[in-house]
Amino acid sequence: MNEREFLADRFEAHRGHLKAVAYRMLGSLAEADDAVQEAWLRLNRSDVGGVENLGGWLTTVVGRVCLDMLRSRTARREEPLDGRLPDPVLGPAHGTDPEGQALVADSVGLALLVVLQSLGPAERLAFVLHDMFAVPFEQIAPIIDRSPTAARQLASRARRRVRGTAPVPDPDLARQRRVVDAFLAAARDGDFDALVAVLHPDVVLRADRGAPAEGGLTEFRGRDAVAGQAATFHRFATAYSVRPALVNGAAGLVSVAGGRPMSVLSFTVAGGRIAAIDILADPDRLRRLDLTVLDG
Repeated sequence: MNEREFLADRFEAHRGHLKAVAYRMLGSLAEADDAVQEAWLRLNRSDVGGVENLGGWLTTVVGRVCLDMLRSRTARREEPLDGRLPDPVLGPAHGTDPEGQALVADSVGLALLVVLQSLGPAERLAFVLHDMFAVPFEQIAPIIDRSPTAARQLASRARRRVRGTAPVPDPDLARQRRVVDAFLAAARDGDFDALVAVLHPDVVLRADRGAPAEGGLTEFRGRDAVAGQAATFHRFATAYSVRPALVNGAAGLVSVAGGRPMSVLSFTVAGGRIAAIDILADPDRLRRLDLTVLDG
């Protein structure tokens, strides 16, 4: 094995971890792959002979690449980072997809990623690297051109935002599934009272239909407003074949017609009730989903 092959093998050992970092930073699976590929290119251009912790070095490189990508989005005045839902990670309902589970470990559901999208780039990096991947602030500080104390303050501010906004999901997947199944039954039967019964009083519904001309991202807050979408839920439950799935490691649903995904529903179940529903219905992004992973 030559030196390049040896380096490639070492990089591949860290690829899954690096993609998980990039996905939390960017909320996009394609951009996460781009960030990991850029890290590989930078590794090839660097002398890492004296690097004792290659995994740590690569993590900070990916963090820097993602920070540049987030800042570039803002500089180009693209759609706001919170203008669309993050990409979902699908898996079989029984949860036997190791790659998908590794990507969304630690309950990184869509509801949490939505909150992360509302953070500034430096805040997001400090929080993701420190709180999710235990990178010391001394290593984070040079990436964002701040002192370790300032990096700690950024992460603390982000942590307060996350704790105050993102609901904490029930860890019991079987309990989640029972609640989601009850939601689906109520939607299919058009049972308004049963639907209301499974919704948390402060439930939030986000639906991403894609381009603004197609409806863009819409949001409803509160049980009354979300239950008011009962007719839409009924059409979803009766017009398509609905398959149970894991969506970012939590109980979810995928509607299918003619073998093509029509929508992906991610549920955050907290305290035995649905605290958040995130619906991806963007045809362009749905076409890129691989439904074969649902078969395990």
